[in-house]
Amino acid sequence: MLDHAGIAARIPHQGAMCLLDAVVDWSETAISCRAVSHADPANPLRADGRLGAVAGIEYAAQAMAVHGALLAAADEPPRQGYLASVRGVQLHVARLDDLAGELTITAERLSGDGNHVLYQFALSHAGRCLLEGRAAVILDAAAGKENQ
Repeated sequence: MLDHAGIAARIPHQGAMCLLDAVVDWSETAISCRAVSHADPANPLRADGRLGAVAGIEYAAQAMAVHGALLAAADEPPRQGYLASVRGVQLHVARLDDLAGELTITAERLSGDGNHVLYQFALSHAGRCLLEGRAAVILDAAAGKENQ
């Protein structure tokens, strides 16, 4: 299991913007994380005193970033990833901040090559799916432009 500090050491998000509290489990194709930051009144994604369910996409994106960092070889720095698109997103709740306890964030790598990855993701609370969808990630997009 990886704690908040271990996660922050592997992704660019720092301070309150590092939303995940722990990696619970991971494999070459999937990751499961937990978070409680959705209930924090100081959550940086809150607007008008609430945290809308669409913010769950950022939780999932951070889980994907941690997954990529965990898959990287120990002697190579993690590659920067950028969300290119999210598709098929279904929100089953309007907001996240009114849920007590932990969120579970899962992401499964469906396909990918050296520069593009497709993930399926979901956020749940107490066994209930809150949102789900797919995300396309481009790795090292700036480096790719320099080589063109």
